[in-house]
Amino acid sequence: MTQPDSTSTRPSRRARVERKTKESDIVVELDLDGTGQVSVETGVPFFDHMLTSLGSHASFDLTVKAVGDIEIE
Repeated sequence: MTQPDSTSTRPSRRARVERKTKESDIVVELDLDGTGQVSVETGVPFFDHMLTSLGSHASFDLTVKAVGDIEIE
């Protein structure tokens, strides 16, 4: 029994979400079937580190760009 080529039968598992408010502008792109290429810029170093680690270890392609009010209470 042969199996079908998984790349032609599998739906795309990619998403892009943008959110813009008075305080912030955020863009996230995610490809669950990626290779671990990650670019994260949130302005919060620990959050950047955690998102980068998640994408790298899970082999997601992840791009996060966030600009705005980042004061942490």
